[in-house]
Amino acid sequence: MSKHFLVVGASSGIGYDIARQLLAEGHQVWTASRNQPDLPTHHTPWDVTTPIPEALLSALPTELHGVVYAPGTINLKPFHRFTEEEWLYDFRVNVWGAANLLQQLLKPLKASKGSSVVLFSTVAATTGMPFHASIASAKAGVEGLARSLAAEWAVQQIRVNVIAPSLTDTPLAAKLLSSDDKREAAGKRHPLGRVGSTQELADAALFLLSDKSTWITGQVMGIDGGMSTLKP
Repeated sequence: MSKHFLVVGASSGIGYDIARQLLAEGHQVWTASRNQPDLPTHHTPWDVTTPIPEALLSALPTELHGVVYAPGTINLKPFHRFTEEEWLYDFRVNVWGAANLLQQLLKPLKASKGSSVVLFSTVAATTGMPFHASIASAKAGVEGLARSLAAEWAVQQIRVNVIAPSLTDTPLAAKLLSSDDKREAAGKRHPLGRVGSTQELADAALFLLSDKSTWITGQVMGIDGGMSTLKP
């Protein structure tokens, strides 16, 4: 059965692969991002640090079976060098953008009588890593938001879960993987010996959006090559 999904941040990386796979399964997909993805979706331009365009809300169907919020940031530096603007930007992209959107989507999510919300965190939110203070704080906020909404919306049959990846080969991480030496060093930090792919993260998201996960809510799923739980 064809369903309706909104993917925010679908112009590249993990969000793009999620939207692509949903389309391949025959679903209708609405997207929102600063750049339009090279996909046959119903697209509305939106920078998530700005107010939600009315054009996006009016374009959405009356029933939404799932929402993916995939925007993220990577700003790594010593704690004392972060500026107020950088802290606020990370918070706006990762937490406020998601909260702002989901406040507007309760009605169509409720109307589908069994919908799924997928947000993205990071392994650094629960595994202490140097130079990650801003993003770890923001993504920990995402996890708190998800657990609270999962509890509040469970009675309305809206599931809310989080995927927490480690370093994944996306355009956002390009500087961290810009040479063979950097890629090899990054891979060695993971028990499975490599960084993740966008396809692997998209597969996890598709599972959480599907009818195969209808008894899963309020969870943070670590898709991280063993980084959060294993010591190689």
